[in-house]
Amino acid sequence: MEEALMEMDDYDEQQIRPNALPFARSYQLEALEKAIRENTIVYLETGSGKTLIAIMLLRSYAYHLRKPSPYIAVFLVPKVVLVSQQAEALRNHTDLKIGMYWGDMGVDYWDGDVWKGEMEKHEVLVMTPAILLSCLRHSFIKLSMIKVLIMDECHHAAGRHPYACIMTEFYHHQLRSGITELPRIFGMTASPIKSKAANSESTLSKSIRELMTLMHSKVYTCVCDAVISQFIPTSTPKFRFYRDNGISYTLFEELAKRLNELKQQHERCITSSDLTKSAVQSAHKKIARIFDASIFCLEELGIWLALKAAESLSSIEIETFLWGISGDQIVKKFSSATMMTLQSCIPSDPRWTIADNMNSNLEMGLLTSKVCCLIECLLEYRGLTEMRCIVFVERVIAAIVLEVLLNALLPKYNSWRAKFIAGTGSKLQNQTRKIQNEIVEEFRKGLVNIIVATSILEEGLDVQSCNLVIRFDPSPTVCSFVQSRGRARMRNSDYILMVKSGDAVTRSRLEKYLDGGQMMRKESLRYSSLPCESLESDRFNEQAYRVASTEAVVNLSSGITLIYLYCSRLPSDGYFKPTPMWDKHKGILYLPKSCPIHAIHVQGDNKFLKNIACLEACKQLHKIGALTDNLVPSIVVEEAEVEEFGNEPYSEEQPSYVPFELVNHMSNNSSTIYYCYLIELKQNFSYDITVQDIFLATRVELDPEIGCMQFDMCFDRGSLAVNLRYRGNINLSPDQVLLCKRFQVSILGILMNSKMDKESFSEKYSLEDDLEIDYLLLPSIAIEETPSVDWLTISSIHPSKIQCRYHAANILTEKGFACGCILRNALICTPHNGRTYITAGMMELDGNSPLEVGDGEVTTYKKYFGQKHGIQLRFEHQRLLKARHVFPVKNYCHGYSQAKDRDVSKTFVELPPELCSIIMSPVPLSTLYTFSFIPSIMHRLESLLGAYNFKRMHLDYCPQNKIQTFKVLEAMTTKSCKETFHYESLETLGDSFLKYAVSQQLFNMYQNHHEGLLSVKREKIICNAALSKLGCDFRLPGFIRNDPFDPKTWIIPGVKSESFKLEETVFNGRKIYTRGDRKLKRKVVADVVEALIGAFLSAGGEMAALLFMDWIGIKVNFNIIPYERQFIACPDNLVNVRFLESLLKYSFRDRSLLVEALTHGSYMLPDVPRCYQRLEYLGDSVLDYLITMHLYRVYPGMSPGQLTDMRSASVNNDCYAMSAIKVQLHKHVLHASQELHKHIVATLDKFDDQSSSSFGWESEATFPKVLGDIIESLAGAIFVDSGYDKEAVWKSIRPLLEPLVTPDTLTIHPIRELNELCQKMNYTKEKTLSRNDGVTSCKIEVIADGVIHQFEYKGSTDKKTATRLACKGVLHSLQWK
Repeated sequence: MEEALMEMDDYDEQQIRPNALPFARSYQLEALEKAIRENTIVYLETGSGKTLIAIMLLRSYAYHLRKPSPYIAVFLVPKVVLVSQQAEALRNHTDLKIGMYWGDMGVDYWDGDVWKGEMEKHEVLVMTPAILLSCLRHSFIKLSMIKVLIMDECHHAAGRHPYACIMTEFYHHQLRSGITELPRIFGMTASPIKSKAANSESTLSKSIRELMTLMHSKVYTCVCDAVISQFIPTSTPKFRFYRDNGISYTLFEELAKRLNELKQQHERCITSSDLTKSAVQSAHKKIARIFDASIFCLEELGIWLALKAAESLSSIEIETFLWGISGDQIVKKFSSATMMTLQSCIPSDPRWTIADNMNSNLEMGLLTSKVCCLIECLLEYRGLTEMRCIVFVERVIAAIVLEVLLNALLPKYNSWRAKFIAGTGSKLQNQTRKIQNEIVEEFRKGLVNIIVATSILEEGLDVQSCNLVIRFDPSPTVCSFVQSRGRARMRNSDYILMVKSGDAVTRSRLEKYLDGGQMMRKESLRYSSLPCESLESDRFNEQAYRVASTEAVVNLSSGITLIYLYCSRLPSDGYFKPTPMWDKHKGILYLPKSCPIHAIHVQGDNKFLKNIACLEACKQLHKIGALTDNLVPSIVVEEAEVEEFGNEPYSEEQPSYVPFELVNHMSNNSSTIYYCYLIELKQNFSYDITVQDIFLATRVELDPEIGCMQFDMCFDRGSLAVNLRYRGNINLSPDQVLLCKRFQVSILGILMNSKMDKESFSEKYSLEDDLEIDYLLLPSIAIEETPSVDWLTISSIHPSKIQCRYHAANILTEKGFACGCILRNALICTPHNGRTYITAGMMELDGNSPLEVGDGEVTTYKKYFGQKHGIQLRFEHQRLLKARHVFPVKNYCHGYSQAKDRDVSKTFVELPPELCSIIMSPVPLSTLYTFSFIPSIMHRLESLLGAYNFKRMHLDYCPQNKIQTFKVLEAMTTKSCKETFHYESLETLGDSFLKYAVSQQLFNMYQNHHEGLLSVKREKIICNAALSKLGCDFRLPGFIRNDPFDPKTWIIPGVKSESFKLEETVFNGRKIYTRGDRKLKRKVVADVVEALIGAFLSAGGEMAALLFMDWIGIKVNFNIIPYERQFIACPDNLVNVRFLESLLKYSFRDRSLLVEALTHGSYMLPDVPRCYQRLEYLGDSVLDYLITMHLYRVYPGMSPGQLTDMRSASVNNDCYAMSAIKVQLHKHVLHASQELHKHIVATLDKFDDQSSSSFGWESEATFPKVLGDIIESLAGAIFVDSGYDKEAVWKSIRPLLEPLVTPDTLTIHPIRELNELCQKMNYTKEKTLSRNDGVTSCKIEVIADGVIHQFEYKGSTDKKTATRLACKGVLHSLQWK
């Protein structure tokens, strides 16, 4: 084994060359050379630059680490605070990519893919050792991936510390297996010994040898202090003895007795109060903490500092609890009583301060001699202007109160400032790492001179060298001694050791610590020349379970942690946290009821029996899939997949399709066949002009369903019935096609843009023969009662070619002379203002006729045109033309009244012929009027064709799944289209069915999965990301209608535009034409998928919906699988079966299902193997679906928004909970939770039967979720027991839910109602929410039209209920404004 190591070392030495920094010291370069050759522990004093050696080692290995190399280096630090500190040093001196990791980042729940990504991005990973150990155990990181493993403060490597576990479980395991691809180990320490023992050379020798063996490394250290002292000054140790003069025994006894009586008094108050179990425990702990801290300070520091301790602890944020009187009130009363008791011993003179007289303070017991000794030590150095001092204490409370004392005393002597630093894990203070770093920075700058610190500054934060270090409390270990002394690194610095007079034991131990440095160096040098010993096999962890496929491992040491991790990911609520229970007498490990394994029976060594049971549980959980091959809870991987799925890129730029029936790629060189469909229009309103039928001519024959389509266009005047009828085909020559295109382009272009340029309208269009969108819209005329194409009107595009047989062309127009017949029903434009008109004929008026203008003033037409337009009429005696404005094209798809604009089309004007240019003639007025509806009609028809084409794609796969095209169109139309229909109702229906279908499938398929895992698996199938991906795979976004129809952007068939290009693609053998992109959110695509499921469900039932789901990629079947589980107990012994069956009006075949449905997770008795969570998961989806279908069928005429609101009001936990209370189901829940019991009692006290009329939104009661859950679990139990019969569930559960919501009783939730009102009316809303002393306060303020409406609720309820009631109060105020 040693030979293998040497071979590896020789290879590395050939490959690795030192990459030293120019300012490195001689001993650092020597240590680097050694570290490159072999595994090394660098043992050097604090401040000697050990980290720099590690940096140079990484620089030397950089070639092997740079990406795309698969290798990494890992830099381990024992404390979180060191992660960023060491990472910053690496960034400053290397160009390697550094990653930082600590527990609060949530790394415990990262999976292998996340760690793989981190290793692909970074070359050096800086982390705490527990993270690496976990990654190695789960095989997210393999030891073979690590080139260099650096362990900072490696003296921690002993016992079960993560450093030791990494080496024993992985490094030495692989070393014994003959694996040579092992990382270079590099340890750093200021003391290779951590223990208190420093008695003899043999003890030191043994400890150093054990560390070297465990680390499989040689120790490097300097031969003598002289080498280091060239670069780093060493401090002078000084003993300072203080007399044992504390507070007098009598006074201490009296105060201690009074404080203890207060403690017992308040503890009795807590025990007798109406508090939950967790609240009682928490309050007891807080009182004990305050009491212990006060007694400690009283004895060790004096009365004044004990008072400051009580004051400090009283200001700590105290928890609040949900139900009953909160414990923080009692804790605060105890804290106040403690302060009053201590304050009674403090001088009452308001001018008195603790700095007045130290001797008097000592005599009165306000301060102890130990504290006075500290003050004296500091004052001896008061002449130092640049004071940098650290006072090390053992307890956090001592650090807190000594800071207060020093800042009260020091201003009397100098300008020194003191601050304290203590570990972030302490419950006595809430210092963040940011605050600690700020204090250290102030210390460097001299803004802070004294830091009172716990051991965090021994090997934690990087603090500037000090000129004074005082050990207020003696170092507990030799390592602590060495590290704290190492902080005094300024020249002529002192290291003061405070020791109580007569304490020979402590003095002797500290003296040995002083001598220990030389002995440790001597022993380290001696062992550095000897080969590493083999580590004895760790018998404790020899029992391990390894997964062959991944090499993940769990052993006796990690099994307990893994089981607790697994249980922490099981479903929980506010009444219990799932944890394993160990019965040491029976040797049985009981797992929570939501776990598929209920109990583990083991035998063996009693000392390790719990470890053995947890290891066995891990094995079994892995075998059934509850733990993955990486030995992490499967829900962690499932959740990561869902999150990753949701983070998959989605482009909101989605295509918009044009139906292929309206697109042409055929040549117009020869005659073309068009299929003619008569668009019959029936006018259901009165107007002075009637509509006429129009021919739609397409290149391809439409499907009969589209070819005979009927629909209504509703608008402000009434409605227009549209009916398509196929009239055969027509053969058109190229000239005829071009003529028809010119006609429709001209007439539609004029209607859509009534103002024109001076050029002829027809010249604005490039009318080529190969237009991409190709269909014709032709006027019709009845010939012998048979509709025919009105070629005369179509030919009106060439008015100059029409000759009058009866009249001469004697009327001068802008383009020349014309006959009066041509000027009747002519479409004209007036170039001077660019407007277009339709003429009615000649008038008797001429240019000299009087014209009444504003305010009754009369002028002539000749003068008006001269003054208004600067035009001099040349033919003033010509009769004027009577004309009316053309009909504006509007959006007639929305189905609601538009703003009442002035109907300019009814307004007549008088025009001089010489100013008019004829565009088309003759054009019947009814034709123009009819064509103003054409864009809206064709938009609707185009939408129907798109819906039909998507339907055909599905019917190609499943021909029998018939559905009306209009239903598909409804499912593809969003609310933002502002039409008379949209998908919201169908989406609500489809959402409930999808949830139901998938839930049933997963419930049957995964009978060992708990509710949380089933929910995550369901989410993975039905989440927006999943549904939108399925929709995109089938090109669904291109068919979705998401924007309101805008006639201005409608493309006139026949127009050739550079901005409008069609692209052709082929999908599943079908051509698809894209007209460009538009923005479409992912949720919209997902909603449309759900709406399509709802459409097929409403059209063809559940089988039709399942067929569509199967086609789009959601594979679900309703095959019934027996529900298998072990149930030993007799149901009648656990619940009142007869009463419950009578209540439910259902007789159970398997009564154990009834017991399971009523068992809460806190009921840990082994008689019932499962809790209700799985049945609740199933019943939730069944009830949701049943209620939604009920509302959809019973109220078919309600708006889509109403269905959504009624569903929300019916399908919610509060409604179910109220139903459970009304029928007293709460009495039958099996649970063992004091919190749940108290919540139920509190709810019953506030419960009002009338609250059901408003769905509980008026009630102050906060309903326990458990009560709503059991309604769902009972539904699930009946569903399973009845052979998955939904009707049986509905017949049984519906009576419990009566009265069901109706449109008349529907009330919107106050929070939503207020939010929507503020959004609609642009009101400003502010919310203030807080909870103190068990009282929740919620204040809502709304500024409406400059008036402030506010309401504040205060009560002992939860935050959600308080917000609801405050919103209700503001709504009442707004209604009366």
